[in-house]
Amino acid sequence: MDNQKYITIDGIKLPIENERNVLELVRKADIEMPTFCYHSELSVYGACRLCVADIEGMGIQTTCSTPPRDGMIVSTNTAEVRQIRKVNLELLLANHDISCPTCARSNNCKLQDLTRRLGITKSRFKKTDKVHPVDRKSRSIIHDPNKCVLCGDCVRVCKEIQTVGAIDFVQRGSNTTVGPAYGKSLADVECVYCGQCVRACPVGALTPRPETEEVWKAIHDKTKTVVVQVAPAVRVAIGEEFGLEPGTVSTGQMVAAMKRIGFDQIYDTSFAADLTVIEEATEFITRKLKGEKLPQFTSCCPAWVKFTEQYYPELLGNLSTCKSPQQMFGSLAKEILPAILKIRKEDLVVVSVMPCTAKKFEAKRDEFYKDEMADVDHVLSTEGLSKMIAEMGIQFAKLAPESFDLPLGFKTGAGVLFGNSGGVSEAVLRFAYEKLTGETLSKVDFKMVRGKEGIRIADLELGKVKLKLAVVHSLANARQICEEIKIGNSEYDLIEVMACPGGCVNGGAQPVSFDPDYLEKRTKGIYSCDKQLQLHKSQENPYVKEVYQQVLGEVGGHKAHELLHTHFTGRQRIKNQTINIRNTQHPKIEVCVCVGTNCYNKGAHKILKKMMKYVSENKLEDRVGFEGHEDMVDVKATFCFECCERGPVVRINNKIIEHADYAKAKEVLDQEIFVYGELMEK
Repeated sequence: MDNQKYITIDGIKLPIENERNVLELVRKADIEMPTFCYHSELSVYGACRLCVADIEGMGIQTTCSTPPRDGMIVSTNTAEVRQIRKVNLELLLANHDISCPTCARSNNCKLQDLTRRLGITKSRFKKTDKVHPVDRKSRSIIHDPNKCVLCGDCVRVCKEIQTVGAIDFVQRGSNTTVGPAYGKSLADVECVYCGQCVRACPVGALTPRPETEEVWKAIHDKTKTVVVQVAPAVRVAIGEEFGLEPGTVSTGQMVAAMKRIGFDQIYDTSFAADLTVIEEATEFITRKLKGEKLPQFTSCCPAWVKFTEQYYPELLGNLSTCKSPQQMFGSLAKEILPAILKIRKEDLVVVSVMPCTAKKFEAKRDEFYKDEMADVDHVLSTEGLSKMIAEMGIQFAKLAPESFDLPLGFKTGAGVLFGNSGGVSEAVLRFAYEKLTGETLSKVDFKMVRGKEGIRIADLELGKVKLKLAVVHSLANARQICEEIKIGNSEYDLIEVMACPGGCVNGGAQPVSFDPDYLEKRTKGIYSCDKQLQLHKSQENPYVKEVYQQVLGEVGGHKAHELLHTHFTGRQRIKNQTINIRNTQHPKIEVCVCVGTNCYNKGAHKILKKMMKYVSENKLEDRVGFEGHEDMVDVKATFCFECCERGPVVRINNKIIEHADYAKAKEVLDQEIFVYGELMEK
């Protein structure tokens, strides 16, 4: 007996096979239904009302929010359906800043694409006259509310995929906008700059911060030598900007284009990824054999690092101390290239081409400056490089391939794997196997760490050492793992975390693709790169060996730590946010108690309550001083002094009290009152 259920869409009979909604079945029928707000990995929202269809017996319905049922008859293109779509799209246009020729998303804007598809030449509705300020403060992302169509994609990806919630809907009705809390900039809230909101945004409301003009300026400056490094994931995505299939490996054409642009030397970040493998794997093996600071987390992803600094500072000691490949490259380049290229260090400009918006933030971190010079001066997105290529009129697809420059352009397949989720773990295993067993690894693929699952667990033995690994992508899954570790419900040894689903190939600075299989194709392209190279293990890279012999010394040694390692500290999630309890205008003594999550969980709220009671009961808020009535003590709640691992934290005037309790805070307050009284007597 046939229990198969069927649905009929535009006369085509289709079997229902675990599809969650009618929209997925419409796509199964090879019909590209217009939609703004539907993403299969996000919750159903149904805001844009573009994916409507006429369902027999039900009338006009949104297909994204309608589950399929046996016997349904669906019409996707009736006169009424077409009219509803056009009206809804015209309403979106009326609420949108139409500056298409100058918009960063003009070549891949979903609104522009649908407007053409539906044949709309003008909007019959009155344009909104509200102009909102554009947020350009963030080093990574530009937020232009004037281009927002309120689809909510960015809000949901930030909450559901990343569990950060840095942006949300603000106000109500016609005043509704999308933005951070308290009307702040993305630079001043808990945004980790992963760029997944940029990837999800169908228009130009969220875009990577461009640095192309700064790079052009450096190239045109004849006193500067401009070198560039290119991340692994860029080579399988940049071709999309020039009409090539997602996943096409365009390394040679990309290098040729950059030489025409005017970069003096073109290197591969995969070289630094090979360095990262050796340093990070050695650090891991040392920790494992000593049983210290396990599990070890990877530290290649700057969005993940910032997430940890904000939400889990108690786990910062578990992060590898290795810099990311981008920063390793910059540090090493500034150390060795001036002598090789016969230039002054001050005249060397290091540019990165990255698939990641968080890399722009990372390059400007204080830890990555030396002698007031950044290790990496400018970070271009994949799209940013493609715009430079297009500006020159270079016919990308017609270019004859060229090679990276040596020595920092040579890499192994292990370094290239960093572009995929699981790639860091696989590269580390290729090194650790030989280190722990003393045997030569012939079969280099560790397929147990590959896959699409958000959390993948692998148990294996390397010689006599048993290892348990976790490969995690998206910060929602990272949070789940962190919570397990906090409660002691974890036996992992090594945990790889990438903020972007699928890894760097799906970074927020990659080209936005309408191809439903783009991620799978890019991932396959990275594995193809590995197979095409002759060397597949980082320890086989001859130029890495040479760098250790001539510059770094021993692996994990003093010089290697100076150039390739760093440290991390707790970071506040909301900047410059203080809760004034009494609104005292000019207090002589300020008591500020951090009530951020970590301090709060350690009892900061109890300290705040007791300090308020002490000040009130002893009438310390205001006293009659030597110049008459004056405000004396004010107690405030604040968010973070960026030393979360040493909380609770209290500041009384300029004195920071770490690991504070009520007794310590009261003692310091009493001292400050005494000192102030002594000064007044004098």
